[in-house]
Amino acid sequence: MAKYSVHQQPVETLLSWIKSGEIAIPEIQRPFVWKSAKVRDLIDSLYQGYPVGYIITWRNPDVKLKNGELSAGKKVLIDGQQRITALTAAVVGQRVLNKNYKEINIRIAFNPITEKFEVLNKAFEKSPEWINNINPIINDEISITKAIREYLKLNPEVDEDLIEERIESLKRIKNKQVGIIELDSSLDIDTVTDIFIRINQKGVVLSNADFVMSKIASDEVYGGNKMRKLVDYFCRLLVDKDFNKHILDNDTVFANSDYYKASKWMATGSDDLYIPDYIDVLRVAFTYKFSRGKFSDLVALLSGRNFETRTYESDIAECSYNLLSEGLTDFVNQTSYQRFIMLVKSAGLISQKLIASKNSLNFSYALYLKLRNERMPESEIQHYVKRWLVMSLLIGRYSGSVESMIDEDIKQINEKGVKVYLQQMEQNHLGQGFWEFSLVNQLESSSVNNNAYNVYLAAQCYGNAPAFLSKSMKISSLIEQRGDVHHIFPKKYLAQNGFIPKQYNQVANFVYTEQATNIKVGMLTPQNYIAKVATQIEDGVFDISTLDSKIGLEENLLLNDIPKTLHKATHLDYNDFLVERRKLMAAKIKTYYEQL
Repeated sequence: MAKYSVHQQPVETLLSWIKSGEIAIPEIQRPFVWKSAKVRDLIDSLYQGYPVGYIITWRNPDVKLKNGELSAGKKVLIDGQQRITALTAAVVGQRVLNKNYKEINIRIAFNPITEKFEVLNKAFEKSPEWINNINPIINDEISITKAIREYLKLNPEVDEDLIEERIESLKRIKNKQVGIIELDSSLDIDTVTDIFIRINQKGVVLSNADFVMSKIASDEVYGGNKMRKLVDYFCRLLVDKDFNKHILDNDTVFANSDYYKASKWMATGSDDLYIPDYIDVLRVAFTYKFSRGKFSDLVALLSGRNFETRTYESDIAECSYNLLSEGLTDFVNQTSYQRFIMLVKSAGLISQKLIASKNSLNFSYALYLKLRNERMPESEIQHYVKRWLVMSLLIGRYSGSVESMIDEDIKQINEKGVKVYLQQMEQNHLGQGFWEFSLVNQLESSSVNNNAYNVYLAAQCYGNAPAFLSKSMKISSLIEQRGDVHHIFPKKYLAQNGFIPKQYNQVANFVYTEQATNIKVGMLTPQNYIAKVATQIEDGVFDISTLDSKIGLEENLLLNDIPKTLHKATHLDYNDFLVERRKLMAAKIKTYYEQL
């Protein structure tokens, strides 16, 4: 069976397909990012008869309707949107959204004497040698005879036959051939992705989430195109509050919809912790409402796939779109979203830099929505979601085959319940060996992106621990203020004694402390600066530290999980110190997890 067919079609036919909906162009697929000069070059290539690359489409499967008939599947554009958009802008005259989501016109001017194309500007507009806009001529809005007559009126000295020949050549752009690669409807998502990468010389990665976004954007029967806008607009409002005005000014239909009412709060809301993109939004909604993890399944379900009979049915498609709509609406719900963010922060995960895995957040939010939908008591929801989030971070649950892991976890939770499955995960992954050996080994790292270290910092925030050698400053405040980590054994001191960066930058040598304290410590050995702090406490001097009692000093070292050997430590004790502190840090994480 041929996996795809390759053929040529004139630009005119291609554009007629777009106008009639035969090729489904996602209404607000990625904004048009080509510079206008690139549109000019495309038109010039067509005029010269040069190849302009292939458009790749994938025919949607035929769907069995309620009356038993089969619908004719549209062609979904997989690659070539920028070229198609350029043609619709320059040839058809449609306005396009630029990278700032503003609607713009792109007008291409043509000089029939020199056969040059340029993006229209005031200079060309004033010059009689330039036809200001090629669109009316190519698009049959003006006859060749009239175009020639008007041009000769402004340029009486030029050769009439030459101008006639050039304008006719301009009009023939719509007859120029464009390559079409049509992928067979029987192919699954993974195969289509593989073909796409092999055909596309740039090797651009096409994710299954992109297929979903194209799929829903091209749907007008079940409101998928509006769902696509909900996803895109919500993600944009997260990072660009001014975009709300663009919605109100340019998309009044959406602004009057229930989707906008559900999501418009983000125009004045904030989120500096989660910040989901369109893939995250889709993943959460899909996992939560469909209890699945593989986007290829979502594309199949939205197409009406019956996995048992291997046919496509409109009832399944309609049900799938309804479920996705519910999932997306629940995702953007202000109460749910903000409560989830508060829940995450209440676990000590107060900063984005403490959460290395976005998919741990995604699954935790899907779990939160699922448990809320099941009307589980809020206190229980918080307990299970916090534990799941921290557990998944500690074991790197979603660092490998993300979709497979999510698929397995949500199905197991559905089957066994979150309480039983979480206990099973804890027994399998968080046994004594994990806490006493695996976790300690994870902390043997010089990377601050280390999951174990970040969870340790979350534990410190959760316990409201003070900064190193500080009476009142909290670690959480320094993290929120983007404070720097400092070395317990000063790095210059260790470097002078033969230690390399990988050794002195161990996370077990890091603490959060106030900058003034770090400067005062300088290159002193731990033995010397701890002794100096003790002396200053006796003298009532607050130079290195703000601590005012020896009991406070001991408590501060204890809360920062500093081995007692620091009082007498020099560089000769450094490696033993690291071993001991890793054990204390791991013990802190264990206590923290048990308290969640």
